[in-house]
Amino acid sequence: QVRLVESGGGLVQAGGSLRLSCVASGRTADTYPEGWFRQAPGKEREFVAAINWNGAMTLYGNSVKGRFTISREGARGTVYLQMDSLKPEDTAVYYCAADGSELDYSDSDAYGYWGQGTQVTVSS
Repeated sequence: QVRLVESGGGLVQAGGSLRLSCVASGRTADTYPEGWFRQAPGKEREFVAAINWNGAMTLYGNSVKGRFTISREGARGTVYLQMDSLKPEDTAVYYCAADGSELDYSDSDAYGYWGQGTQVTVSS
């Protein structure tokens, strides 16, 4: 059983930065991508970013492109989401997800494992 634990959320002023971490335990050797999604109150879950198993391929949602960076610590290691130039509209619960589709990194329905989420709040 895969378990994902996110950390690094918090309260930050607009223009500031935060770094989220996602540690996976119980991993099996596979090549499926891991990703970050977010959900704000009253809104649908939104794709943020995803990365493949060795970090060679990444994908970003349009709303965060150029401001957020996803990376990982070695092959199948801890996944990070560096969030810079944060805006109030980035406020949401951020979820780490694992074992997504290699054909569509942004397809949330394809991810088999999810973390409990970490709150990010950006004040104006």
